[in-house]
Amino acid sequence: MLKPNRLFLLALGVAVVLPAAGCAGRGRTKADTAYVARDVNTLYALAKNRLDRGEYEQAAKIFDEVERQHPYSVWARRAQLMSAFSYYMAKTYPDAISSAQRFLTIHPGNKDAPYANYLIAMSYYNQIGDVTRDQKITLQSSDAFNELIRRYPESRYAADARLKLDLINDQLAGKEMEIGRYYQRAGNWLASVNRFREVVDKYQTTTHTPEALMRLTESYLALGTPDEAVKAAAVLGRNYPGTVWYERAYTLVQRHVPNAPRQAA
Repeated sequence: MLKPNRLFLLALGVAVVLPAAGCAGRGRTKADTAYVARDVNTLYALAKNRLDRGEYEQAAKIFDEVERQHPYSVWARRAQLMSAFSYYMAKTYPDAISSAQRFLTIHPGNKDAPYANYLIAMSYYNQIGDVTRDQKITLQSSDAFNELIRRYPESRYAADARLKLDLINDQLAGKEMEIGRYYQRAGNWLASVNRFREVVDKYQTTTHTPEALMRLTESYLALGTPDEAVKAAAVLGRNYPGTVWYERAYTLVQRHVPNAPRQAA
């Protein structure tokens, strides 16, 4: 998997070539981003200098100035994406998303559009919290990666996007499991069934599916629908026969539905 900064250099190779300027190495000052009319060479070189020093947020703001002061120059488009990348490296993800989206709005057919989409998706991805928290950002990351794959399936970023989606789906399934187990503890069996079915139907390739099938077996038995419990356990037995979840489901079915054969459970 390529790191974002490596992907950036691959995608924007010519962007690191600076226009000629003699002030790139001058001392840092808080006045760098103050509005002072400067030629595009000076501004771009200053922004690149800050980027090289690892002063990412400062670099981003100066790249923004390149676009603001010289919107029709050949460097304005490049500065937009450099700004998005700099904000990303500064972990100022909302600004990175905003800058990349602005680039795509103005230059939707640009050759660097796949990378701009990737930056947006990664900016959401890096904000994902654990399963105990709201998963809005996780869903936004999923949507962004799916959009990248849909629009640029052959791009160099699509393979990494698919890998990230596997991890995202596992996260979303984990959230459904957490809520489902909560409903089980509260004795709200129908609500728990809905959550566990969501995992089985929508996230069946994740690591949570075997447990979801066992929890469905529990919930169906608690609801008094043993036939559905046997069906859930049977799916578990066919697909995950060597797991502890199958053994637990089989034990439950044998206890509550004694005539159910093992191969059906």
